[in-house]
Amino acid sequence: MEDIKRSIKSGKATVLTQQEISEMVEEKGEIGLKDVDVVTTATRAIMSGTYAVLSFPLAAPGSFIRASSARINGVPAYPGPCPNERLGIIDLMVYGTAHSIRQPDYGGGHLLRELVEGKDVLVEVLAENGDLLEKDICLDEIPYARIFSTRNAFKNYVAFVNPKGLPLKTIFSRLEFPPHFAAATVSGCGQINPIKNDPHLETIGIGTRILINGAQGFVMGTGTRSMPTRPNLLGMADMRHMDPEYMGGFATSAGPECIGSWAVPIPVLNEYILRSILLQDRDIPLTIMDVNVRQKIGKSTYGDVWDSVDLEVQFDPERCKGCTRCTAAPACPMNAISIEDGRVLRDKTKCFNCGLCVSQCSGGAFQGRLGAIRLGERTIPIQLRQSDRARAMGLAKRLKEEILNGSFRITEMVERL
Repeated sequence: MEDIKRSIKSGKATVLTQQEISEMVEEKGEIGLKDVDVVTTATRAIMSGTYAVLSFPLAAPGSFIRASSARINGVPAYPGPCPNERLGIIDLMVYGTAHSIRQPDYGGGHLLRELVEGKDVLVEVLAENGDLLEKDICLDEIPYARIFSTRNAFKNYVAFVNPKGLPLKTIFSRLEFPPHFAAATVSGCGQINPIKNDPHLETIGIGTRILINGAQGFVMGTGTRSMPTRPNLLGMADMRHMDPEYMGGFATSAGPECIGSWAVPIPVLNEYILRSILLQDRDIPLTIMDVNVRQKIGKSTYGDVWDSVDLEVQFDPERCKGCTRCTAAPACPMNAISIEDGRVLRDKTKCFNCGLCVSQCSGGAFQGRLGAIRLGERTIPIQLRQSDRARAMGLAKRLKEEILNGSFRITEMVERL
């Protein structure tokens, strides 16, 4: 590790994204330890185990004793644990998966992105004495605003299908999950996923510097439900340095979910890490689960998800048929599709590249090859991707650039996980 850090400082280190490694493997067939010092990895996906801690002045000292409940833009927020008695200050915890009491497809993930975008939000606090305090506030007025995770950055995830005879409302589908194996939804960025590239967590540990939603942060431990065969991570970063394009809310048929993005540098310390880095999507197992009971019913590989597909969904407004009732716009989990003056528009900065619009647009204005899951004799089309590989690759590239220009300093862990 010290040799690698010295090489980076002297400008002699070879830092590559995992995608660049993959392309080198396809071209050269072989890569050795001498060819790379650090590989940058990333993932962007639905990450339910996300929450924020916010602390800010709400009113003049002495104006209330302590808060009993709170909402921000209609999203429940939880006061404490510090009571801040009579200080006029409030500490709030906001879950990324919390649902607004006013808007069915708006939740904590949307709120956190709007804060990072610099928008004003409405804080409503009920004090212990029954007084209601209200205040419009923006991120610049919140001295402490950090995002934490109870579990993020799984070592990839799974594919879901619905083998039963009835559609199902679930967080794993924007629309009700169609029955009879009609469609699949998938999560996991495959070969560029951080833990896939360091499966024994030899370089990822407590104190490892990372990017969360584009901001520098740190790994604090393993998350809930983490186990050696399926590890995940707990991390923290300051919201003030985050990029809103890497975060947000994602509407599902069971309510809004939260998007998170992680980028992690992997120093290539030994042959085992190198072998893990060289694994391609077709080499990475993908568990297929029955969404009704969350139990395994088969397996495939991430080659079905990411090989020979379009990472970005294309939009051609000239192909829009001007349907009386557009089916793509209301289905979009990111609210990235709108209709203005009879024209369909797409906000690419919001688009998650999930691909649902491809199956919902009868005119073919939205296009993209999404692949299919092979389960026994069945070939099940992927209808929805809950991981955004295109932006994850962009974040891995950003991390590489920050390492090379010296703005991101690789740290050694203080303790193994």
